[in-house]
Amino acid sequence: MTTEMNQENQTTKGADAIDEAIARGIDFDGSPIPPDKLELYHKVMALEANRQRSGVSNTMRSRIVRIGAKHIPQAELNQMLADAGFAALKEKEIAFFYGGK
Repeated sequence: MTTEMNQENQTTKGADAIDEAIARGIDFDGSPIPPDKLELYHKVMALEANRQRSGVSNTMRSRIVRIGAKHIPQAELNQMLADAGFAALKEKEIAFFYGGK
């Protein structure tokens, strides 16, 4: 694989890839992100930045469920949550994240 291809792959992977692309205003395909989309995104993110948080553990669990459901089967994720001391998957989470699978 060439260095150019490695750099391209690195920019589209990982938790920060989206944030970096938004900051540049350039999508992964090289096209500019429309200003209206960027403006709305920044407006909503500013609202979120000012929201009072309920606690780190709650946020960690929410992220684990939201992202884990994309990669981990329901029973396995549920067991992983229990093993780590988090609450099991809720019925509404199961329906939302696994209902259509």
